[in-house]
Amino acid sequence: MKRRFNTTGTCNPKMHYMVRLDERVKKIKENFVDYGSYFVINRGRQYGKTTTLKALEEYLQEDYIVLSLDFQELVTRDYADDAAFSRAFARTVIETLEWSGLSDREELIKPLMKFSSSGQGENNLKELFVRLGEMCAGASKPVVLMIDEVDSAGNNQVFIEFLAMLRRYYLNRDETPIFHSVILAGVYSIKNLELKMRPESEHQYNSPWNIAVDFDMEMDFSVDQIAGMLHEYEEDYQTGMDIRAIAEEIYGYTSGYPVLVSSICKCIDEKMVEKYGFADLAAAWTKKGVEKAVEVILKESTLLFESMAKQLYTYEYLYSIMEDIIYCGKRIPFSLEEKSINLGVMFGFLKEDNGRVMIANRMFEMCLLNMFMAREAINSEVYARGGSDRIGFIKNGMLDMDLVLKKFVEYFHEIYGEKDVNFIEKYGRKFFLLYLKPIINGTGNYYIEAQTRNERRTDVIVDYLGEQFIVELKIWHGGEYNERGEKQLTDYLDYYRRDKGYLLSFNFNKNKKIGVNEIRIGEKTIVEAVV
Repeated sequence: MKRRFNTTGTCNPKMHYMVRLDERVKKIKENFVDYGSYFVINRGRQYGKTTTLKALEEYLQEDYIVLSLDFQELVTRDYADDAAFSRAFARTVIETLEWSGLSDREELIKPLMKFSSSGQGENNLKELFVRLGEMCAGASKPVVLMIDEVDSAGNNQVFIEFLAMLRRYYLNRDETPIFHSVILAGVYSIKNLELKMRPESEHQYNSPWNIAVDFDMEMDFSVDQIAGMLHEYEEDYQTGMDIRAIAEEIYGYTSGYPVLVSSICKCIDEKMVEKYGFADLAAAWTKKGVEKAVEVILKESTLLFESMAKQLYTYEYLYSIMEDIIYCGKRIPFSLEEKSINLGVMFGFLKEDNGRVMIANRMFEMCLLNMFMAREAINSEVYARGGSDRIGFIKNGMLDMDLVLKKFVEYFHEIYGEKDVNFIEKYGRKFFLLYLKPIINGTGNYYIEAQTRNERRTDVIVDYLGEQFIVELKIWHGGEYNERGEKQLTDYLDYYRRDKGYLLSFNFNKNKKIGVNEIRIGEKTIVEAVV
C-alpha cells in the first residue's frame, strides 16, 4: 500500500509515514500499566494522544484485557444524571467487548447486561461499579480501561462523580475487584476539568482523582525520530535528501510538536513541486523547501492554530503573558502554580527552559506574531506607514534593509521621539515589527530568535526571497553595553554565515545622535540605527 504523511485522525504505520512508537508504548507499559497506575495523558491538540493509545492497546493485549473507549461517542443526554451516564457507559463497554474477539467476552458482558436491564432505581453509578467489579473479578487477565477524549465530558458534574467513584474503588482494590490500570487522555488535566466545573469564585485545584500518577513521558519527536520517519520515506522515493540536516531543520521550527512535523513533511511531499515551483522532490527536500513549507502552513487556517487563537481570546491573561514574552522579551519564572502558565503548558503553547517560560516552538512564535500583528494592524499608524513606504524598499525584487532602518528612524523620531522611557521600552520593538510586517508581507517572513530574546535584546531573522537579514533590536544601556551588543551581533552573524547585520538601538540618552551609520568590526559590516 502506498503511504503518505498524515495530519488528521489516527496514524497507521501501514498507511502513513510516522514516528515509530514501539519504544514509547513499551515504556508506558513498564513504567505505568504494569505497576497498576491510574494516570492521564494530557497534551495539546493534535499531539498524537489517540495514535499512542491505539498503539498501546495493541501492545498490551498479550498481558491484559483492554477496554478502549472514546467519550466523543456519548451524547448530551448521556450526562443528564448518573443513571443515564451509567447506562451509556455500560452500553459502550458491552459494544467494545462484543467487537473485541476475546474468547471470554460473553462472560465479561454478563454482569453489565444484568445491570443495564435492571430497574430504573438501580441504574446509578454505585450499581455500575458493582457490576464493573464483577466483570473484573471474572476476567481471565487484568483489565485496563482507556478513555480517549475525556475533555468532552469535562463540563458535566456526573463525570466528576464518576472519577470520584473510580478513586474510591482504586483505594479499596485490595478488597474489591476493579480495573488494574486506568488511562485517560485529553487536552485538559483532571485537575483542570474540575476547575472548569466550578464557579469563578470557587476555583480550586483539589481533584477527586488525586490518585493519578504524573505522566512525565516525552511525547515530542526528537531529531532522531524525525530522521527515522524520513528514512522510510527516502527508501520509497530516493530523493537524495540529507536526512539528518532536514530532520534538524524541521525540529528547529517545531521542537518536535507531532502535527507540525507531519504538516511540514506533508506540505513538502504533496505541494512543493506542483504548486510552488520546485523542480522535483530532490529540490523540495532542502532547507529552502522546509522554509517554504513553514511559510505555506502559517498562511493556512489549521485546526491547531485556530484552537490557539480561540484559547488566547478566551484566556486574556494567557494572551498577555505570551505577548510580553514575544514583544518585550520578558523573563518570567516558570511555575505551574501560576494559572496562566499552567494553562499555556497544558495547551502545549508554553514550555520551561532554564527555569523560565518560553513559547513552545518557533512555528508557534511565528503564528502568534502574525496573530498579534493582525490585531494591532487594524488601528496602527505604524503598520499603515510601512505599507505606504513599501514600494520604495523593494529594488530589483530585493529588500533594501538599510533603507528600511533609515526610514523607520525618521518616522519613529517624528511620531514617538518625545515619549517617555517606559513607553519606548515596552512598545519600541513592537512598532518596528509592525512597520516591517507590511513591507515583507506575502513575499518574506520573519521570526524572533528565542535564544537571544530578553528585556534588553531581541534578534529578528528576516527571510526575503532566499536572503536572510539579521536585525538586533536592543535597549541602550551605555556605551560599554552597546559595544558588547555589537560583538554579540558579529558572533551571531558568524553562526548564520552572514557578513552584514543590522542593529536598531532605542536610546534614552538626551545627548544621543539619532540616525544610521555603518561600522566595521573585523570582517563584518554592521548598519547601526539609533532612535
